[in-house]
Amino acid sequence: MIDSDIRKAHTLEGRFYRDPALFEAAADRIWAKAWHYVEDAADLSVAGYAHPFTLLPGVLDEPLLIANDAEGQRRCLSNVCTHRGKIIVEAPGPVRQLSCGYHGRCFRLDGTFKSMPAFEEAADFPSEADHLPALPLEEWLGLLFTSLEPYADFREAVAPIQERVGFLPLDELQFMEEGSQDHLVKAHWALYCDNYLEGFHVPFVHPALNTALDFGAYDYETFDWCNLQIGIAKPEEPAFDLPEGHPDYGRRVYAYYFFLFPNLMFNFYPWGLSLNVVEPLSIGETRVRFRSYAFPGTAFSRAANNIDQTELEDEAVVESVQKGIQSRLYKRGRFSPKMERCVHHFHQLVDQAMRG
Repeated sequence: MIDSDIRKAHTLEGRFYRDPALFEAAADRIWAKAWHYVEDAADLSVAGYAHPFTLLPGVLDEPLLIANDAEGQRRCLSNVCTHRGKIIVEAPGPVRQLSCGYHGRCFRLDGTFKSMPAFEEAADFPSEADHLPALPLEEWLGLLFTSLEPYADFREAVAPIQERVGFLPLDELQFMEEGSQDHLVKAHWALYCDNYLEGFHVPFVHPALNTALDFGAYDYETFDWCNLQIGIAKPEEPAFDLPEGHPDYGRRVYAYYFFLFPNLMFNFYPWGLSLNVVEPLSIGETRVRFRSYAFPGTAFSRAANNIDQTELEDEAVVESVQKGIQSRLYKRGRFSPKMERCVHHFHQLVDQAMRG
């Protein structure tokens, strides 16, 4: 158990990162309850269209689909026929209804049962069990999110983020191809998150970023399901133009680094948003999806913020930790009460989830 007093607490045990049984258990205890980024809303906005996808391949492997009805109402549904379990929609495309190609069972685009041949004599048919299960679908920042059994209401979970950056024109964010790519990291997913959640390593790992940030003023805050790191800019570096009354008014904020448990990283800069989506592939491999969104009229530049260079430096150190964590001699560590508050918060949430 992770002590709530960071001054006394120990980190997660090393076996959490190397035990295959714990990695598999996390599928139900962490990932089935997580909010997952699906896609940009603009890419799934065509009326009368169905888009199939697999939620967290390799871990959850849950077949789902986004269905837009004729009025443009968007829903997230199971993509598994309630008759014999066949995948219904095999490829994205226009649809008037959802039809199973195995025995002809049909569903409306809201997931409700519509028709089925040769079932005239079936008793108590159809029932609620014959509809396609629907999942919650939330749109925020122009992005879509869903969950199999969410640990918390989405709006409540992201409320601290919205409150802090709500002064920005968030509804004007535009997707940018530059810097939007996937990275394969040869390490456990939680090690990548551990590294993200502290600025402690910046002077030792990120020389360029260290010249931009005032390390002594780096700050941390924690909330129920998310946490925040505040990077303070040195005098010559760009910073947010914060309105009067803002909690950070008078501070030269270089970036807001928000983490939504267990794997979503919302990095807000004066030019826009860099979204990192951490997806476990196996116990020792993780995919990190980078998505960039800029505010109109701003000077968008990942290079100016050293984002790509910083990522490569982070990957190198995380992969080194992955090798070290395999040691039979390593048990667990301690937290810096000043610099690892967000890591401590993350470990508490992981520990609570794994204990059920």
